[in-house]
Amino acid sequence: MKRKASAAWQGGLKNGQGTLTTGSGILSGTPYSFNARFEEGKGTNPEELIAAAHAGCFSMALSAELEKNGIYAERIDTSATVALEKAAEGFAITAVHLDVRAKAPGADEPAFQNAAETAKAGCPVSRVLNATITLDARLET
Repeated sequence: MKRKASAAWQGGLKNGQGTLTTGSGILSGTPYSFNARFEEGKGTNPEELIAAAHAGCFSMALSAELEKNGIYAERIDTSATVALEKAAEGFAITAVHLDVRAKAPGADEPAFQNAAETAKAGCPVSRVLNATITLDARLET
């Protein structure tokens, strides 16, 4: 399985503009820019897209881990916060924090925490990132 996306950029770093397009078409000419990445400008940015990918990947992985134990989640809500920091060698994604709330009838706290930690370590997006990944997982009743 392979997925594809493309980016087009015009201009210099700070005054340029770009667009992102995904193979599925869900993003089609979506704008991104220096302002959207390093300030509060309109548009998206690579780190926001990584956060969305990580939240989605983790939620699916947690669902799979719970299901292995015969538990079916009614709802899993995950947010991911990506930290982009400047170091001597340039900018790097240094950390991702996953914040998850799940409603999973029949799950006890130890089993849920184990499933969440396993999902965090095993989701493909976690595995591709060279960053510290932290997790705050809460089971709701």
